[in-house]
Amino acid sequence: MSIANLARRVVRALTPYQSARRIGGNGHVWLNANEAPLAYPFTVEGSRLNRYPECQPAEVVNGYAAYAGVNPNQVLVSRGADEAIELLIRTFCEAGEDQILICPPTYGMYAISAETCGVGIVEQPLTASRQPDWPAIADRLSDVKLVFLCSPNNPTGDLVGRKGLVALLEKARDRTIIVVDEAYIEFCPEASVADLLTQYPNLVVTRTLSKAFALAGIRCGFTLGDPEVIAMLAKVIAPYPIPEPIAQIAAQALSPMGLDLMRERVLELNKQKALIKAELTRLPCVREVFEDKGNFVLVRFIDGAAVFAAMKAAGIILRDFSSKPGLDNSIRITIGYQGEMDAVLQVLRELCVNTPSAASV
Repeated sequence: MSIANLARRVVRALTPYQSARRIGGNGHVWLNANEAPLAYPFTVEGSRLNRYPECQPAEVVNGYAAYAGVNPNQVLVSRGADEAIELLIRTFCEAGEDQILICPPTYGMYAISAETCGVGIVEQPLTASRQPDWPAIADRLSDVKLVFLCSPNNPTGDLVGRKGLVALLEKARDRTIIVVDEAYIEFCPEASVADLLTQYPNLVVTRTLSKAFALAGIRCGFTLGDPEVIAMLAKVIAPYPIPEPIAQIAAQALSPMGLDLMRERVLELNKQKALIKAELTRLPCVREVFEDKGNFVLVRFIDGAAVFAAMKAAGIILRDFSSKPGLDNSIRITIGYQGEMDAVLQVLRELCVNTPSAASV
């Protein structure tokens, strides 16, 4: 008998999330994981490494609360926003009984975490305008414990409409928790819904230091919610989820100097994004450029497979979303520094010379 047969059935049947590192690849320009293009130096002091860390380091909790405009008792720090997603499912969903609702195409870890926990998944696809189908979601509220909405949405880049969200929160009171994933919100901070937390105790917002803060490598995320929600999640989280070096780096990133660096980085990446989007719209091999509210842009090409292959041959690693519903021939391009964007455009211009325009297809 294979030892694998001892694993839970749901685990044996599970297809793991295909992260950028799991997929791998060979290249010198990595634009497939929505990472920041450059790292910044941080210092770590080692005199406390012989002690277990605080479960919720006060300096990090207080720093993020001040940054997000909430109270410290509305903040939970976790190992990335991915752990926050799983904590929400483990805390509020009974295995084998409850369900979550997702709106594909969207971030894959909502479904993976639910499957791993033995929780059902209700799919309510985005509308043709790539918005949540608010009436359809409202009709399913009695069937689900959690609704996951990504804003800006990964991979399409769209924002969740605030009016529809507020109406859903009203209908979901005391019935369902609505989770808004704001992993990319620093690139459009005016669109955050964190200000609604005081009004709606059934709203939860997840955040991360991975994107705009350029700290994907430290795995540090945050859950913002009603104090009662945070207290429930704190019952489930691991005893020591935030290693001491991670807490030190996160605190530095949330300092006034760290926040200034982050905002400068966002300005530069948004500038690069606007430039490449303008160039993409002029290329004959491009059929559609999607919304651009994150640090990436999703592009539908005439022939996505040919573009992906040409980029790979040039050592440029992108993320192919052609297999996702409604995203045929679509490739996501992370916004990097100017040299990386120039390399992408050079490959596309060479490829487009021999590709018929969208108008002729």
